[in-house]
Amino acid sequence: MKYNIIGKNIEVTKGLEYAVEDKLHKLDKYFNDQTEVQVMLSVEKLRHIIEITIPFNGQILRGEVEGKDMYAIIDDAVAIIERQIVRFKNKLRRRHRSGGSIAGLSDAFASMDTEPEELLKINRKKKFAIKPMDTEEAIMQMELVGHNFFVYRDAHTEEVNVVYKRKNGTYGLIEPIID
Repeated sequence: MKYNIIGKNIEVTKGLEYAVEDKLHKLDKYFNDQTEVQVMLSVEKLRHIIEITIPFNGQILRGEVEGKDMYAIIDDAVAIIERQIVRFKNKLRRRHRSGGSIAGLSDAFASMDTEPEELLKINRKKKFAIKPMDTEEAIMQMELVGHNFFVYRDAHTEEVNVVYKRKNGTYGLIEPIID
């Protein structure tokens, strides 16, 4: 795998870089040599945060952990990614019952047996009318209902969009891409 380790408000020392790469080598058995791994190490006040992102087979595997010690949280982030990999592999296996290799996965891992993942269950369904509004009104509605995301139809484009509140208090917008 290829590693891209970046620091935000923290200097990525050789020791820290070595620690991250050493822990990420655990994931080598899952991916081929061309897989790129993005690692963002950041410090905000007293919080140390590690974000590991692996664009993979049209999907994005992502693990984010925060704690007081950067070295301690590296293991937790790698464990999150590892669980996602196994879940993704089992999903692909269910979908493609063929014995061929799965793009992006190492051949050894693709042929390895893994524990069946528990099927995801939907516990609750909601139906609601999507009314046309602008982004600012959607953010206001989201704040009024106390949720961290809100689905709405854009009044100008007539497309269904999603606004969401990020952990740092800023807002994000998801717009559809129609091929």
